[in-house]
Amino acid sequence: MTIRLHNTATRAKEILKPIDASNVRMYVCGPTVYDRAHLGNARPVVVFDTLYRLLRHVYGPDHVTYVRNFTDIDDKINATAAARKAAGDPRSVEALIRERTEETIGWYHADMDALGALRPTAEPRATDFVPQMVTMIESLIALGHAYEKAGHVLFRVRSYKNYGALSGRSVDDMIAGARIEIAPFKEDPMDFVLWKPSDADLPGWDSPWGRGRPGWHIECSAMADELLWLNPKDAGRLSAQALNHPHAFDIHGGGLDLQFPHHENEIAQSACVHPEAGFANVWMHNEMLQVEGKKMSKSLGNFFTVRDLLDQGVPGEVIRFVFLSTHYSKPMDWTAEKAAQAKQTLTQWYRLTGDVEPSFEPPKELVEALSDDLNTHLAIVHLRDFQKRGMFADLKAGMLFLGFPSEVSWVRSETLAGGISADDGVDVPAIGYVQSWISNYGSLRDAKNFADADRAKRAFEECGVKVSVTKLGGVDVHFLSNFDLKRFEDLVQGELK
Repeated sequence: MTIRLHNTATRAKEILKPIDASNVRMYVCGPTVYDRAHLGNARPVVVFDTLYRLLRHVYGPDHVTYVRNFTDIDDKINATAAARKAAGDPRSVEALIRERTEETIGWYHADMDALGALRPTAEPRATDFVPQMVTMIESLIALGHAYEKAGHVLFRVRSYKNYGALSGRSVDDMIAGARIEIAPFKEDPMDFVLWKPSDADLPGWDSPWGRGRPGWHIECSAMADELLWLNPKDAGRLSAQALNHPHAFDIHGGGLDLQFPHHENEIAQSACVHPEAGFANVWMHNEMLQVEGKKMSKSLGNFFTVRDLLDQGVPGEVIRFVFLSTHYSKPMDWTAEKAAQAKQTLTQWYRLTGDVEPSFEPPKELVEALSDDLNTHLAIVHLRDFQKRGMFADLKAGMLFLGFPSEVSWVRSETLAGGISADDGVDVPAIGYVQSWISNYGSLRDAKNFADADRAKRAFEECGVKVSVTKLGGVDVHFLSNFDLKRFEDLVQGELK
């Protein structure tokens, strides 16, 4: 199977050609763990989880390495620890920071698990890789790409001639159009911090430049280099291309908001330390998220976390479905209507596939859709088609492939447990038709769309099907003596498709 991905660096869709097909490697920028993950934080998780699933299917689960980091060195984290210390906690700042980040990482895992995201191969914490960051900074200084001044170490941006290539802008244009921190220790306004000093109230590590802490950008460069480089010890199985570029890897992903400056700075640092490598071969960026047509912000009152939605009764599968309904490269608008429609669709699918054994392999239509630049929207179109055609084994296999579990507790089992009966001499139609109708009618009632539910009820009565809702919310179905199978089939496949 050929996988094509849009490469931000070349602005073109390219065939994925792994450096080492026995170890396809992907790095995705993870969260800064100072609080709950908001909805926008979750979109790249679902996007790259879907890509991870595709890569595992094509190359094998044991032949894909996926790294997503935790940034646990941050001023907001420091501020929370300082506030706890000021409130009388006797422990060190480092201990308080560790406690806070352990707490938020636990929240993050619980919330992303609820969205059906697989855990990456590795989830490094920045604090565990400071020595590697110091080593990389030392190399940049030795090569003339960085300099130390007043306890700070800064990257010399103009020393890297390709700076700006990823985002498509020149250094001078960036200076003219950006808010840039002016500091007396900078040689150039565009130079960015690799290391900064820490006082006694801040976390810090020993370094050749004094006690301090790393800048944000160097963290990902060091962790990617440490965890994704090809070990020359594997020379017996590696190609010449792989051996010549041990520090390159296949895919680097993240949100579009990270393209500049974070990803641009990552490239500059890593390419200068390993000029032969080229860092990541493919860069992928998901577009941003809006809420009801507006940018999500606390001032607009439309800011919420994944946990907020889960606590409000929005299932994680519904959040995932809404995300996957829009191609990752398009802006995504979260709306209450989309969530309600997603829940209705998933309810139908889970009721239709509850007792069905999935196909042995994911449907080829879905694999082909995802292989074409992760076209999740088309994949969902195929799932809808499987439903219409009564291909419930393929529907279930496709749902599993897209990260939806085989069963969920929030779909009420009582709805399918309603009685199915018939007048004497009337043959009950194939269970697929019955389930299709129950799914549609039950979903309309779950969404409190009673007007459409009543219209559906009247339509079925016209073709000889009497329905009633049980006290437990289930649906009793009775086929009358005037039941017309042809009209019933047309209704299920037409009006209720």
